[in-house]
Amino acid sequence: MEVDSVFFTDRSGRVASNPLLDQLPSYQSLLYRRKSSTAGTKRRNSSRSRLGSGKGAVSTVSRQDEKQKTQAEQRPIRELARPMAEKRRYNTQRLAEARGLSSWSQMRQSTRRLLRRLREDGQEWLSSLKLWRGDIHLIEGMFGTGILSYFSFLRFLVMLNFIIFLLMFSFVMLPIIIAHHTSGNITYNPHDGSVCSVYPSSARRGLVIFHEHITDLLSGGGFLEQTYLFYGYYKVDKIHFPKMTYNLPLAYLLATVAYLFLSLIWIVKRSATGFKRNLVQDEDRFQSFCNKIFAGWDFCITNENAAKLKRSSLLYELRTDLEEERIKQKIADRTRKEKCRIYVIRLILNLFVIGVLASCFYSIYIATIFSQKAQMNNIKVNFIVDLIYEYLPSIVITMANFITPLLFSVIINYEDYSPAFEIRFTLMRCVFMRLTSIGVLLFSLWSQITKCKEETCICGYNHLLYSCWETRVGQEMYKLTIFDFIIIVAVTIFVEFPRKLIVMHCDCGLAKWWGQQEFAIPQNVLEIVYGQTICWIGTFYSPLLPAICTIKYFFIFYIKKVSLVNNCRPATRPFRASSSNFFFLGVLLIGLALACLPVTVSVAQINCSHACGPFVNYNTSWEVVPASVSQLPSGVQTLLYGLSSEAFAVSFFVVTCLAMFYVIALAGAHKRVINQLREQLVMEGRDKRFLIQKLCQAQKYSAIKSPGARSQPRRSSRSSPSYHTSFANNFTDSVFLAHPTPDSSTHV
Repeated sequence: MEVDSVFFTDRSGRVASNPLLDQLPSYQSLLYRRKSSTAGTKRRNSSRSRLGSGKGAVSTVSRQDEKQKTQAEQRPIRELARPMAEKRRYNTQRLAEARGLSSWSQMRQSTRRLLRRLREDGQEWLSSLKLWRGDIHLIEGMFGTGILSYFSFLRFLVMLNFIIFLLMFSFVMLPIIIAHHTSGNITYNPHDGSVCSVYPSSARRGLVIFHEHITDLLSGGGFLEQTYLFYGYYKVDKIHFPKMTYNLPLAYLLATVAYLFLSLIWIVKRSATGFKRNLVQDEDRFQSFCNKIFAGWDFCITNENAAKLKRSSLLYELRTDLEEERIKQKIADRTRKEKCRIYVIRLILNLFVIGVLASCFYSIYIATIFSQKAQMNNIKVNFIVDLIYEYLPSIVITMANFITPLLFSVIINYEDYSPAFEIRFTLMRCVFMRLTSIGVLLFSLWSQITKCKEETCICGYNHLLYSCWETRVGQEMYKLTIFDFIIIVAVTIFVEFPRKLIVMHCDCGLAKWWGQQEFAIPQNVLEIVYGQTICWIGTFYSPLLPAICTIKYFFIFYIKKVSLVNNCRPATRPFRASSSNFFFLGVLLIGLALACLPVTVSVAQINCSHACGPFVNYNTSWEVVPASVSQLPSGVQTLLYGLSSEAFAVSFFVVTCLAMFYVIALAGAHKRVINQLREQLVMEGRDKRFLIQKLCQAQKYSAIKSPGARSQPRRSSRSSPSYHTSFANNFTDSVFLAHPTPDSSTHV
């Protein structure tokens, strides 16, 4: 069937009406909408068209054409979606037009072109400097974009921790280092001779055994306690340079607020792209099927095994969609008795989950108290037992984080949820377990720090056991970071590599049932989110902890890469949110919110240690802010007090509400535009289906009318019309006809 036979033209060259095009679903829907309009609207539209809609339409079209032409002229020729011959003619036309311009206009055009080229070269050069650019491209080519998102997320955390380290180093550590090598004078916090200011440092120990240095290195005590690593080392009040005085306590507090705020802004900025993509992709089921069939393949895959796994993952997603539809239908057909039975089972299982979580949290609480008492009483048995005492809370937290996900994955099978909701609900339980365990650890520490009798509470905290409680909290966060890294390395070396060897070289049924290790993206993401939450909490108590986390994630990248290439394969049951970083960043935001809570409480509520740290002269860390404001000029004080007043707060709240209402209205308008574009895509799909059916009917009709077609030998080439006809028929019958669409006259 020739393409020209679809259209009819008269002698003047204008396109005439075509009965075939009039039967398109989009045209029928347009007629339906026109018929459903009221008579008054018709009269108003007709009067507007008589008064000047013709000129207005012409002017609107001309303005749009001019705008598109201007945009096309500003874009480089290689970016235009045109054939090569037309690009050459367009380039010749541009050169001819440039000769007729003045020298000033030619210079402006050449300068603009040069600046654009320099900007593109600069962007390309900056992209070439990205960390692990080649490694990430290799991972993308072997395993696709799903696993790529994990390594990109890991690179983001490396850069974030490095920026946090630079922030703390520049405003907290660097002034002290510079003052020792310049003419700057350091004013240390005075020792008033009271009981609260006594700090029995464990660094002043005489001769120690060699293995105790290893214990100190793993626990953060001993020689590490009085270094730049922990809060207690910074006893500086002010640093006097020749032309300025540096307030270290204020800088310490503002740097803490700055790294938390910077993390929030950076995460929100990165997650906005994924959120907009998820909002646009909130489509109906038929559109989801079409996207998986036509645009679901990952063309970055170059490995044959990865291609097979990608094919199986697409098949799994289609089966998952069909299973969800089946479960929705099953839920709709449930009787009242079945609903009551399911709800009772879910209630019992959720109560069991709550009991498991409560027992885990209680175990963490008991382990923390026991470990603190053993350390305070200086109980020394041997090297191994001492390490167990030091790392007992970390061991209990790691065991809880290892056992509970396995238990949750078994329990979820009896709750009768949809497959997609099963994965999300299990992950949210794991997130709650991992992040809340850190909160329970901090609560256990603070319950011991603030627990004291009346005669021992003269300092506001238990100074007999915790003369510098901030350093003690920093040591716990340091131990959690080190132990988390040790566990990741140990699992990779002693579990994943032996499993690969057993599966490859053992032919027993148990090894085949165990199978090759799968790279589970959500579980690996939860590991690094857990470590990043520890880093955010511990940076206030251990300013060098971001540098340790940067090195930790740097090595984790190569460990996970080697394990992925040699031991693992992509998960056959993919997590749908793994294709974008929105879920990862959403979980990271939850971790940031949890990290802000204990830091805020310790800064604003708990009394500072009077024996160490930069806030010795203040009851709480936040008191340094009003004390510093009181030393400013009166005009600046008036401005700051005005910004913190209730009148400004109310005005700011009103303006924020108005801006929020405007953004909500703008989002509603954008949503309506997206819905209209989605309806257009649906109608275009129906038009294509209609034309494919007409094409198949025309080819069948022509094959029946031509008697010589049957006597011709059957061609098996894929370029033959019979192959395309059978492909179109099979595709239409298997995909489109499996999801019936409304009648062509139905309003969309």
